[in-house]
Amino acid sequence: MATVMEFTSPADEFPLGTVFENLPEVTVELERLIPHESLIIPYFWVRGAAPEHIEAAFEPHAGVVNIELIDNVENEYLMRAEWEGEYFGVLNALASAEVAVLTGIGTKDGWHFEVRGESRKKISEFRSICQAHDISIEITAVHELLPVQGDTYELTDAQREALVLAFERGYFDTPRETSLEELADELGITQQSLSSRLKRGHRRLIAGALVSE
Repeated sequence: MATVMEFTSPADEFPLGTVFENLPEVTVELERLIPHESLIIPYFWVRGAAPEHIEAAFEPHAGVVNIELIDNVENEYLMRAEWEGEYFGVLNALASAEVAVLTGIGTKDGWHFEVRGESRKKISEFRSICQAHDISIEITAVHELLPVQGDTYELTDAQREALVLAFERGYFDTPRETSLEELADELGITQQSLSSRLKRGHRRLIAGALVSE
């Protein structure tokens, strides 16, 4: 059964984490990962800094080939990074185990990843690869994808819990009766983690209920 795992990693463990040394207020969110011959090219969004400061803030890091600004939407900036295949980090470990990245969000306090493997074996393989290459991760949650309403769509336990709590507390009402911060405190997680769970939960609900295969 498909399994979702959440884990954290120190800010400087991931190559893009060098930005937090110069711009500690920014947030970095991975957009998508594209394997390309010997390179892994991650697209990511940067929030919380002026564009003229962003590129210079990403100091050289082992394995990084290039970082460039691609586009911007309001105060969010889409960037692309390339690094050599010889550098083996968390993204390489995920690719080797065939585990997909659902979300990857970084701040000065560290990185939070949500990933999905087609089975628990794939998740275990990823953990073993990290241990073999001394890649520092801390697993915070593991969920099996559960069918909802006759296999129409799938939610993790964490996503279902977040969606139900948000509904019960009036987060989806107009005006809202609670905030993201209050919900995150009640669940004992960060606002970024809660936002990710709500977003992924919404996506699966819409895909299952409104979009046909």
